[in-house]
Amino acid sequence: MTRIPVTAVEPVIDCGRYAAKAIVGEDVAVAATVFREGHDQLGATVVLTDAAQREVQRVRMRPGAPGTDRFHATLRPSGIGLHTFTIESWSDPHATWVHAASVKIEAGVDVELMLQEGVHLFRDAASRPEYDPAQQAVLTAAAQTLADEALPVPDRLAAGNSSAVHEVFVVQPLRDLVGVTGPFPLDVQRRLAGAGSWYEFFPRSEGARFDEETSAWVSGTFQTASRRLPEVAAMGFDVVYLPPIHPIGTVHRKGRNNSLTTRDGDPGSPWAIGSADGGHDAIHPDLGTEADFADFVSVAAAHDLEIALDLALQCAPDHPWVQAHPEWFTQRADGSIAYAENPPKKYQDIYPLNFDRDPEGLSAAVLKVVQLWVSRGVKIFRVDNPHTKPLWFWEWLIARVRAEHPEVVFLAEAFTRPAMMHALGRVGFQQSYSYFTWRNSREELANYLAEVTQRTAGYYRPNFFVNTPDILTEYLQFGGPAAFKIRAALAALSNPLWGVYAGFELYEHVARPGAEEYIDNEKYEYRPRDFAGAEARGQSLAPYLRRLNEIRRAHPALQQLQNLTLHEADTEHILVFSKTRTALPEGWHADAETVTDHDYLGPGEDTLIVVVNVDPHTAHEATVRLDLNALGLHQHDLDAAGTFDVEDLITGARYHWGDTNYVRLDPFVEPAHVLRVIRRP
Repeated sequence: MTRIPVTAVEPVIDCGRYAAKAIVGEDVAVAATVFREGHDQLGATVVLTDAAQREVQRVRMRPGAPGTDRFHATLRPSGIGLHTFTIESWSDPHATWVHAASVKIEAGVDVELMLQEGVHLFRDAASRPEYDPAQQAVLTAAAQTLADEALPVPDRLAAGNSSAVHEVFVVQPLRDLVGVTGPFPLDVQRRLAGAGSWYEFFPRSEGARFDEETSAWVSGTFQTASRRLPEVAAMGFDVVYLPPIHPIGTVHRKGRNNSLTTRDGDPGSPWAIGSADGGHDAIHPDLGTEADFADFVSVAAAHDLEIALDLALQCAPDHPWVQAHPEWFTQRADGSIAYAENPPKKYQDIYPLNFDRDPEGLSAAVLKVVQLWVSRGVKIFRVDNPHTKPLWFWEWLIARVRAEHPEVVFLAEAFTRPAMMHALGRVGFQQSYSYFTWRNSREELANYLAEVTQRTAGYYRPNFFVNTPDILTEYLQFGGPAAFKIRAALAALSNPLWGVYAGFELYEHVARPGAEEYIDNEKYEYRPRDFAGAEARGQSLAPYLRRLNEIRRAHPALQQLQNLTLHEADTEHILVFSKTRTALPEGWHADAETVTDHDYLGPGEDTLIVVVNVDPHTAHEATVRLDLNALGLHQHDLDAAGTFDVEDLITGARYHWGDTNYVRLDPFVEPAHVLRVIRRP
């Protein structure tokens, strides 16, 4: 233990066994409890070191609530890679002297002795090599004034606590008994690992058509699907997620709406992977060839889109692995292979893999598959049902892949118990599906946002998908177009990761009776849509999604996870939160050579206030009370009445706001204010 103890450091995951997560340019909240015996004043510094063991940032920590011994700081990593941070704890002789001298001199106790101790303190500080000549001159001048008995005592004391002295010690604190606690790992990853907008579509539906002459469907291809990419990019999305693009099994193939009976031409579920045409390493022949896929990836890149591919570790009964490696599957007592079940759901067309029967052989096969798709230009994988596979496997696989390709990102599609969802984040998944989809009331949303932005942010980064092919909530089924707007605004503005499944912008809302999923589900049939026609008729949410993504890209505060603050409203129907990206912290500096993304690391302050009516059926009024400190507002940002200007980034309207404000939001007109705080120059 160091001379000045340090405990309860954050963010530290499982005592440092796993690295806490961050993305380049993100503000990382660091905290520690620092204490010692007696009454001397303390200080603490957090030091960030990159993978080459170079010190890249050093930030002085600030005290938290009085009596808690808690210190806080903000790191802002400027380069990717595995970093470490340490906490330096130290005694602060200057602050200790200032406190003691002020109290004693005011009481008339040991007046000259306290001034002489100040003289010795400043002379000693001025002789230290860490201070440059200009700083030494300031400290020497303070010592001379303190020693001048011809001056009034208050003037002598003030010289030891002047603004010039303060500026020296902010840049380079006077430190004794320095101890180091750590290092603790921090995995700093590229932006799309923790901030991005996802759009999901089925390539086979894009360009699919019904041939009247043959009375059969003709599948869309990568070539026809590539025509959709410019429209997706125009809506401001960063990632195009494709369900599995592999051959689909024919044995026990599911028909429309999950029927056990198929009709001629039913394409089957893409998640029933494998047939005589190949397995996880193959491309469905209806979609095209490897060259066609490469062209698709190139078109996406030309529009600043990345392709995310589904990694579903399961097999159709006619997958090549079933015959070649029966030991990779669970055998039932009658000798049959167990198909997948999630009662009451049954997936007779899918055989789960069993990692306990031949872990080395199966793991090697999966690694080979992932490496193949990485070589084909896929850098993001959406992993289907990872909670049904052992944690050791994911920890091994992700580490192996990222050792060679640190840019690769894994998203966990794990709608399961919190312990497993969090564990998947700890072992390496950069992001995960979340419970956001089912959080609808203000109380539910507020509690969940507090949880994911504060309590679990170091290891669990949620992706707020508003819908999926499997999930069509009652809120969307019965909320009308306003519900779609509300959910999009909440997802896009509260969290740096969000996603949309195609059809959301067309307000698709009809569910299969008795199920929380779409009728005529695209998982089992072709679903071509007239996106352009709907937008031309004013029947599309695409312009609103486009505007949300424009706002996200323009405001770095929205690219952060941990910077959300909840505010008060006096009705249960209105949720208020803000996101603030502060100016660079006091005492912050970084090695300029490590700064790789100047636009994203801009030093300016950025604050948005979001006010949402979560009731899609009724207009509501409220008094909103804001925490101005949480908004990063300073006295010079306010006018004489204590108000400041805001601009609604959706409507363009401007308002004067203060700590108490009236709002009225009509979901049929505009259910949300997205207010940019305008700071005074």
